[in-house]
Amino acid sequence: MRHVLVMTLTGSLGLIFMFLVDVATLFWVSKLEQERLMAALGFAWTIQFFTISVGIGLIIATTAQVSRSIGQGNLELARKQTTSAMIYAVGIQIVLATFVVFYRFEILSMAGASGETLRDAAHFLTISIPSLPVFVIGMVGSAVLRSVGDAVGAMIVTLAAGLIAMVVDPLLIFGFDLGLEGAAWGVAISRGSSALLSAWLVIHVHKMTTRVSLAEVARMFKPYVLIASPAIMTQLSTPFGNYLLTKVIANHGDAAVAGWAVISRVAVLAFGGIFSLSGAIGGIIGQNFGAAQMDRVRQTFRDALLFCLVYTLGAWALLAIFHNPIARLFNLGPEATQVLGAFTLIGAGGYVFTGALFVSNAAFNNLGRPLNSTACNWFRDGLLIYPCAAALGAAWGAPGVIYGQALAAAISGTLAVLWSWSFVNRLARSIPVSPAKA
Repeated sequence: MRHVLVMTLTGSLGLIFMFLVDVATLFWVSKLEQERLMAALGFAWTIQFFTISVGIGLIIATTAQVSRSIGQGNLELARKQTTSAMIYAVGIQIVLATFVVFYRFEILSMAGASGETLRDAAHFLTISIPSLPVFVIGMVGSAVLRSVGDAVGAMIVTLAAGLIAMVVDPLLIFGFDLGLEGAAWGVAISRGSSALLSAWLVIHVHKMTTRVSLAEVARMFKPYVLIASPAIMTQLSTPFGNYLLTKVIANHGDAAVAGWAVISRVAVLAFGGIFSLSGAIGGIIGQNFGAAQMDRVRQTFRDALLFCLVYTLGAWALLAIFHNPIARLFNLGPEATQVLGAFTLIGAGGYVFTGALFVSNAAFNNLGRPLNSTACNWFRDGLLIYPCAAALGAAWGAPGVIYGQALAAAISGTLAVLWSWSFVNRLARSIPVSPAKA
């Protein structure tokens, strides 16, 4: 439990601080007193969620490979995997960023954006999306830092970037009178600073990179892709579900989307520990699996679920208590406040089950069954979310969309944790006891 707490809380502090930047951006934009601009941010973040989720899939693959090599005592292979992962990640994000920039209007229109809101969201993406290839360097670097046990270093990467952004954002938005455009430039600057610090820690402090030939990069690509592809597909399910939710809630107008934008940022801020849980415990599971310490794998699984329950209940209570101050902080109107209340008072409880799903993902991804994670996530986001959100939205309006999200999480999270726990126990029975334990 101590290891789970240290890795998860340090990871969550960095993640929370990174998303605190988004919350601060939304706060400064809200001071422009135009719900249209907040709605534009909501649409833009929905699209960015897809691109960042691809990056998360890439760091899952990096963590699984590097942590297992370290657990097996093969440090040279871990260095080559780190270098190759950086090359793969940057190349993939260049292709993805190019696609999004060229088709931004069409993608946003499909999400429900229109008129000036569509144009504002598209302009935000034009500036912020090209920074993704740089940003992924910081993401992969953080994964490597967690794999070598430097949880503090991984946290510092996002903390430093966040501090820069929190200074730059108000300066650009108000000092230079750039408005929403200034917010987009703030995102790009913070991502660049994250990449620089991460690369310095990985390369110069931990010496986790080495020269690799083109032949080695090509040879390691297949095993990397075998993990990364299903991991990316797994991660893409969440933004896909979020995309569907945005599309459903857009039917209730810009005010509802503005409330949804606040929920999206507040959720990742409040539940940063849950969002970082899968990546944080992935290294623990991977190392112990590599060392054939399956009793520790099972203990990590149980402790992660307990952490998830306690953390979520505490965060949910705080959201309920501070519901009205949050609404006032972002200058939300009556309709947007009602949507926010649906989340802070009821919908936030669904993150107990979302956390259980993330724990299951970590187990499957790092124990050689990444397709199981893909199936669990797409069951929630591809099959459950839309009918749940549409049905409850028809019954209770925009708040019903939030209730539908929580219902889908409860069903999918319960089934996923039962499946993954059964898999861990079967795997433990099939692996001989480690000589270190004997």
